[in-house]
Amino acid sequence: MKKIIAIVIFILPLVFIFPVKSNEVKKNPSDHEFSFYTGMFDFSDDGQRAALFGIQHQNENLTRNSFLGTISPITGFILTENNAQYFYSGIQAQYKIGKLNVVPSFTPGLYGKGNGKDLGHIVEFKSEVQLSFDLFSNSELGFSYNHISNASLGKKNPGANSYMFNFIKQF
Repeated sequence: MKKIIAIVIFILPLVFIFPVKSNEVKKNPSDHEFSFYTGMFDFSDDGQRAALFGIQHQNENLTRNSFLGTISPITGFILTENNAQYFYSGIQAQYKIGKLNVVPSFTPGLYGKGNGKDLGHIVEFKSEVQLSFDLFSNSELGFSYNHISNASLGKKNPGANSYMFNFIKQF
C-alpha cells in the first residue's frame, strides 16, 4: 500500500506539469468554485454515524486539461455533529456528460476524532465520487459518496463511509 501511495504522490504533480494544451477550459481569473454539502458521516456504522457539514474550494485558474481529463486541486473541511474534523487537500477530475458531471477525487488530510469515531491515525485518505447536474451557468446540485481510511498507517483502520448532498456555486 505504501508503494501505491508513493506512486500516486509522484504521478499526480506530473498532470499539472504536462497539461494538454488543446481544449483548454477558459476561466475568468476571479472564478472560484465552492461546494457546500451536508450528509451522514459513517452511515454504515450504527454506533458511530453522525450528521456532517462541509465546504470545499476549487480555484478555477488552476484547472487543467490533461491525459486524465479535466483536473484541478481542491481543499476542504468536514465537521461532524460529534466534533470530528477532517481538513483535506488533493485533486479531482471532472468529466461532463451533457448536464451531468462525474467528479472523482482523492484527498489526503488530517483527521481529529473529537467525540466521534477513532479512525486510527491523524493522517487519513479520502476517495470520493460526486454526481452533479448543471442548474444554471454557475451552479450545480449533486450527490457524493466517500470513503476515508488511513491505508493501514495506524494500528487500526476501521474507515468511514459517508454520503452528502452538494450545492456547488462559482463566484
